[in-house]
Amino acid sequence: MADQDTTTDDLTPERSRPGSEPQLKPQVLSFDEVAAQAHTAAQLDLSRGSVLEVDNLKMYFPVKAGGLIRRKVGDVQAVDGVSFQVPRGGSLGLVGESGCGKSTTGRLITRLYQPTGGKILFEGRDLADLSNKQLKPLRRDIQMIFQDPYTSLNPRHTVGSIIGAPLEVHKVVPKNQILPRVQELLEIVGLNPEHYNRYPNEFSGGQRQRIGIARALTLNPKLLVADEPVSALDVSIQAQVINLLQDIQKEFDVAFLFIAHDLAVVRHFCPEVAVMYLGKIVEIGDRDSIYSNAHHPYTQALLSAVPDVKQAAIGGRRERIRLEGDVPSPINPPSGCRFRTRCPIAQEICAKHEPPLLQIGKRHKVACHFPGPIHQHPDKPITARLLGTDDAGSPDPGATPSSQIANKPGYDDTWYDLDAKTFGRA
Repeated sequence: MADQDTTTDDLTPERSRPGSEPQLKPQVLSFDEVAAQAHTAAQLDLSRGSVLEVDNLKMYFPVKAGGLIRRKVGDVQAVDGVSFQVPRGGSLGLVGESGCGKSTTGRLITRLYQPTGGKILFEGRDLADLSNKQLKPLRRDIQMIFQDPYTSLNPRHTVGSIIGAPLEVHKVVPKNQILPRVQELLEIVGLNPEHYNRYPNEFSGGQRQRIGIARALTLNPKLLVADEPVSALDVSIQAQVINLLQDIQKEFDVAFLFIAHDLAVVRHFCPEVAVMYLGKIVEIGDRDSIYSNAHHPYTQALLSAVPDVKQAAIGGRRERIRLEGDVPSPINPPSGCRFRTRCPIAQEICAKHEPPLLQIGKRHKVACHFPGPIHQHPDKPITARLLGTDDAGSPDPGATPSSQIANKPGYDDTWYDLDAKTFGRA
């Protein structure tokens, strides 16, 4: 069938040399420019509170030795002490390198995995310890959009049976009303309602992802966990799907935990962003704090790797921060700060103490002993006095650990002023 997601590139005339005929050259547009043709970037509404609160969430996968006696020899610390909030009707972006624990976090929230520890508070109710029977009514409120649109849809089932299955399982509507509801959802996501009897292999990648979105919307959820929903699509179709998700968010008042590695997509869709590294959140804050004022060396390196189409067009080049070494194994992560083995500013205290996720602004937290703008990191650790140590990380008898550095979800009215070296408020 014809692909409904294909678009034509804008063409601009250009002369290759004096006296030659005008030649057509494709105009290169960034994701932000394509998406902004229909929608502006999402904004943060602080008045509505949170729909999801994750507190010190952990997921350890056991590692067992081979042989007849498969004894446990260690753990893969996929997620280790993650805390954040998702605003009601809003969106939080979760970014980081492959293997940092983003997708595992999403699967924990949807309870596809049983967490090792921590709390998952959905509208005040902890999902972490509920049985499958207790979870069944709550699964209507939390749905997931999977990463791969080719493997997440059963090739043996028609689109109608794929989207209608949740309605049948949860008995939301009578059987004779399932088909009209399926056709309505197909129309909402921009597909032909009459294609309900076709199979997934008859659709393009962008159309399959729309089918996955329709399936996730079937039960009118309050929270959608979108795991790399546009990573398998090209830029123009990415923009279409993101604009579709923004329309759905406004129409159905759905909150999103948006997991991705494409920072341009996250910047457009998510007013708040959390950066993960090796199972931990190293920096979290609003859009401006992360993209314009990042204080963690890993976030700064991550942002420096993002291609800038506009800058390339005028001949400039952003400074690239290159990290040395490989990502450590989550089975045996480094002591103290997990990023220290690749960090250009690491010192002795980084190996002895894990940096707290310290709030340094109204909506900005960072887990670093030396937080600061790029090339402006302090020479001495700002966390030493808060941890009750000297600058090398050794115990200081004259210092008292601060009670205001607990890692908890959300933000306080007071935060640590990096200039004044004390807690206060604006």
